[in-house]
Amino acid sequence: MTIRRLHIVAWRDLDDTGAGGSEIHINELARRWAASGLDVTLRTGAVAGAPAELRRDGYRVVRRGGPITGFARAPLGELLRMEGPSDALVEVWHGVSFMAPLWFRGPCVGIAHHVHADQFQYVLPAPAARLAETLERDVYPRVYRHTPLVTLSESNKEELVAFGYRPEGMHVIPPGLDDRYTPGGAKADHPMVLVVARLMPQKRVEVVAEALAPLRTKHPDLELLVVGDGPDRARLEPLLPEWARMAGRVDHDQLLDAYRRAWVVASASVVEGWNMTLTEAGACGTPAVATRIPGHSDAVADGVTGLLADDVTGLTRAFEQLLGDAELRARLGAAAVTHAHRFTWDGAARAFLDLLEGPRVAT
Repeated sequence: MTIRRLHIVAWRDLDDTGAGGSEIHINELARRWAASGLDVTLRTGAVAGAPAELRRDGYRVVRRGGPITGFARAPLGELLRMEGPSDALVEVWHGVSFMAPLWFRGPCVGIAHHVHADQFQYVLPAPAARLAETLERDVYPRVYRHTPLVTLSESNKEELVAFGYRPEGMHVIPPGLDDRYTPGGAKADHPMVLVVARLMPQKRVEVVAEALAPLRTKHPDLELLVVGDGPDRARLEPLLPEWARMAGRVDHDQLLDAYRRAWVVASASVVEGWNMTLTEAGACGTPAVATRIPGHSDAVADGVTGLLADDVTGLTRAFEQLLGDAELRARLGAAAVTHAHRFTWDGAARAFLDLLEGPRVAT
C-alpha cells in the first residue's frame, strides 16, 4: 500500500530533559519521512514548561500526558482520530509498549531497541521491575506475534528471539550516522578517554573510572572526560576521581571536538540497542573499549574497530593495550571510520517505509 499519513507514538520527546538515543533515533527517521512528502505526526508525553504542539524538521509533534497517562492517551487519541486519520503507525518501545496490535488495525511496526530485563532493576522499584520483566518476557511476544518488530542489531534480534519473538517477524535496521562525524584536528596531548551518555545507573560510568584507575601509575596525566547529563549525575559526582571531568551537555561542535581529540571512547553499559556514541566516535577515527553486550558487539567490531571486554579486569586490559600502543590506536581508528560510514539515516528511513508498505507478518 502507499502511505501518505504516518503517525508515531513514543513515550518521550526530543525536547525532554531525559531524552537520549531513542529520541534522537526517531527524530532522524521522522524528519526524513517528512522530507519524502509524508504527513508525519509524533505523539509523546508532555514536556514540562513547553508547548503541547509544535512543528520540528517538517513533522508535527503533539505532547500530552505524563509518564504513565501517556501510555493510555496515545491509544485513545488514535482511536478517536484526535490528530486526524493515519495510514500506518510506528510504535517506539521504552521497555513498556503501547500494545498497538490490540487497538491499531492498519500497517504497524514496533521499534524494540533492546531487551530491557537487566535495565528495569536500575530504574524501577522492585514490584514495578518484576511486572515490566513479565510483560517483556511473557506478554509482548504473544501480543506482537503478527506485528513486524524492528531492532537495531543482530545481537539484539537474537536476544529477542530467545525471549519468544518470532524470528520471521524481527527485522534489523541499524541506526544511521550524521555526516558531520568525520576525522579531523589533533588528538589530545595526554591520554584522554571519553564517555558520552545520558547519565543513568545502567550506563555504569563509574566502572569506566574503576577500570582506568590502575593505569594512572603508567599514565599519570590520564583524563576521563564524561559528556552528557541525566538523573544519575548526583550519584556519580562524588564517586568519580579527581582526574575525571564531567562536562555535562555540550553543543554539536564541542561534541565533535571531543570525539576527535579522545584517544579512546568507552562504554561500560549493561544494556544497549546499539550505542550510537561508539559509532559517532568511530567515524571520527577514535577506537572503542566497551562491554561485550548485545548492541556493542555490532557497533564495535572486536579487534578491528575497538576492543570488547567481559568484566572490569578485561576493560583494564583493553584500555592498557590501546593507551600504550599508538600504532594500534591508529589502525583501529582507521577501521572504525570505514565501519561507521556503512550506516546512513537515509537507508534506515527507507527500510522502515519498505517494511510498512510491504506484506504483513503471516498469521
